[in-house]
Amino acid sequence: MLVARSVALFLVAAFFEIGGAWLVRQGVREHTGIPWIGAGIIALGIYGFIACLQPDPNFGRILAAYGGVFVAGSLTWGVIADGYRPDRYDIIGAAICLAGVAVIMYAPRGR
Repeated sequence: MLVARSVALFLVAAFFEIGGAWLVRQGVREHTGIPWIGAGIIALGIYGFIACLQPDPNFGRILAAYGGVFVAGSLTWGVIADGYRPDRYDIIGAAICLAGVAVIMYAPRGR
């Protein structure tokens, strides 16, 4: 159950961090305005809070693992929001990152 909770938190955190960064980018680069930038800043703050809810107490481990989730999530966001078409190397790289997440977060440890 803890693994399922952790994975769900990673997915929700990715949505808010990547979405927040995308909103800020839209506001600045695509000139959609201050409301988009403000919404992005709020979303990024929500991401920071959600990351604190991970059941593992080790911040470094959580943030390192989240890096892999961020890589795969960013590519997925690009597909959905921007019509980006990842090539096989993007997909292979994301799969390697997610394998790293699994090792970092969920490998059995003698506690």
